[in-house]
Amino acid sequence: MSWNPSLFAHAGDAPPVPTGLPLVVMLTGFTDAGSAVSQAITYLRDELAPSVIRRYENDVLLDYRARRPLITFEHDHLTGYHPPRLELSLAHDAIGQPFLLLTGYEPDFAWEAFATSVVEAAAEFAVATVTWVHAIGMPVPHTRPLGATVSGTRAELAEAHSIWKPQTQVPATAGHLIEYRFAESGVAVAGFVLLVPHYLGDTEYPASAIAALDSVTAATGLVFAVEDLRADNEEFLGKVDQQIEASEELTAMLRNLEERYDAYMAGATQASPLLHEADLPSADEIAAELERFLASGPHDEDPRGPSLG
Repeated sequence: MSWNPSLFAHAGDAPPVPTGLPLVVMLTGFTDAGSAVSQAITYLRDELAPSVIRRYENDVLLDYRARRPLITFEHDHLTGYHPPRLELSLAHDAIGQPFLLLTGYEPDFAWEAFATSVVEAAAEFAVATVTWVHAIGMPVPHTRPLGATVSGTRAELAEAHSIWKPQTQVPATAGHLIEYRFAESGVAVAGFVLLVPHYLGDTEYPASAIAALDSVTAATGLVFAVEDLRADNEEFLGKVDQQIEASEELTAMLRNLEERYDAYMAGATQASPLLHEADLPSADEIAAELERFLASGPHDEDPRGPSLG
């Protein structure tokens, strides 16, 4: 007997879905600097308690050996198996507005089949718009607002929110493919690429999650209560600033980044922090210096604080 699992399964207790809703896509994986998307997914699942409509099958889409599920071991027996989740759900924002939400891991396999299933679901529910977010590390300072590059078919969003409009080739993600297929289908789609300080790319940077949710708000009008994330970000930045202020080298690095960023935003062509990196410190150099600072003496460390190594 051949084994031919379905790409997804419908949830038996799925609620009725109104037509004409926005669809928000958040996929973790290849491009998630600052853990922007993973933090946003945690917020959306924990705070909004979305109702699952369909569950995608891990046995079809997930490479278990590359991203191993967690299992709980207690003393002498196993008590829980926690596989990743990739789900299409119905959610409601902070003021009760409904929207469709696709959250979870970026599929390892069957990208075309997955993209087709998402496009077909959007057609089934006659979605009004599609918005997705991911984040990349860039040589920009954390002391300036997080910028973005916007792609897709909604020119008004690109005009209002893109601070960098490159012409380049980059490794694709499943999100890129979804956007491309929606654009081919004539659906209003926007992709936000958040430009996260490269030296914070491997941390859980709360500002990146706030920016991810703010991007969705800009594209859809959905409202999210992010007070806790803002409090976490103040604490996080306090720790980063403490580390930088204690090091002349880090202070000089940050000043260099700020000067280039400000010149770029002012329209100068000779000092772009996004295109000319020859004199900028690498993420590894900054992380190494911060590690030396942390190793130099006792500090009040918090496991939720920046992990820059």
